[in-house]
Amino acid sequence: MSIRPEDVLGVPKPDWKTEDVVMLQDMTSKFLEAEVLPHYDRFEKQEIFDRSVWELAGQNGLLCASMPEEYGGAGGTYAHESAILEAISHVGVDGFGIALHNSIVAPYILHYGSEEQKKKWLPKMASGELIGAIAMTEPGAGSDLQGVKTSAKKDGNHYVINGSKTFITNGQLANLVVVVTKTDPAKGAKGTSLIVVETDGQEGFERGRNLDKVGLKSNDTSELFFNNVRVPTSNLLGNEEGEGFVQLMQQLPQERLQIGGTAIAMAERAIAITSDYVKERKAFGKAVIEFQNTQFKLAEMKTEATIGRVFYNHCVERHVNGGLDPVTASMAKYWLSDLQNKIVDECLQLHGGYGYMNEYPIARMFRDARVQRIYGGTNEIMKLLIARSL
Repeated sequence: MSIRPEDVLGVPKPDWKTEDVVMLQDMTSKFLEAEVLPHYDRFEKQEIFDRSVWELAGQNGLLCASMPEEYGGAGGTYAHESAILEAISHVGVDGFGIALHNSIVAPYILHYGSEEQKKKWLPKMASGELIGAIAMTEPGAGSDLQGVKTSAKKDGNHYVINGSKTFITNGQLANLVVVVTKTDPAKGAKGTSLIVVETDGQEGFERGRNLDKVGLKSNDTSELFFNNVRVPTSNLLGNEEGEGFVQLMQQLPQERLQIGGTAIAMAERAIAITSDYVKERKAFGKAVIEFQNTQFKLAEMKTEATIGRVFYNHCVERHVNGGLDPVTASMAKYWLSDLQNKIVDECLQLHGGYGYMNEYPIARMFRDARVQRIYGGTNEIMKLLIARSL
């Protein structure tokens, strides 16, 4: 591809993209192009990454970039995590689940874990020895986290966990899982707690199917089962039981911002590869780019993507400075993922019949983009959250 996705819009570099953030993004892109992209078709077919790639990512400083150095991280901020997730989408290896590991799972341990928990788990997450997942969704509870049924009952100095989870990203590879449980079902949301389960050798823990998804095939997404799983009470995140729902609400804005970042980065790549394609593809004796409809469509997409990029950069700036509110994060998640799907669809149309062929990157992007409007809270839920602010 002759066009760099990050250059396709010409948006001025935001203040949060400091020199070290730009260097990290370039380094990540080079790593992904050298170590992941050549194997990506295989990962898509086997529907899981090789664990060795995670360990290699850890060796190259791509895991836990925003975690403090004292816990094995690189001491960065969300800006550094954004650089990594943008590189993933720009290179086109969207199924690599390190963004969830880095900026969703690890922050729960950093913000709510004890000093002992942080020292025990975060360095191993930074090296790739531990791969993280968060087990929220259940067969009967998706966006409605208050409907979680998985229970954790205290038995001496242990919790006994029973329940099932589904749609768990990194579910086949993960060996450190933050589990959303009910420690007191009678209290509803106030009876929710987050408990960490280390799965290696854990009796009663079972992985179900590696789920057969429409897109993001290379990312293992699984059912998880907890059958009388005993974990020490010291694995509770927070000072006491019942803090889980508040912890989730505090961290979900970053997850939703991350989805928005993935969305705008893929939209940029879609425009870049489509611009290349329509300049080369001939129809009726001239390049497709010479048709006015093509020019208008690309002009519309570039305009909308520019608006999206400026909005995302604004949200990151606020988040890095501690000022991103849940409503604005919900706006970013819903609007940018809707825009992503619209742009990818328009770009596929400009490819004509070839856009429907799996050998063309736009076809995979079309499949991979769709779930963005569902996970992290459906876009309909985002609109409800936004409406409550009016």
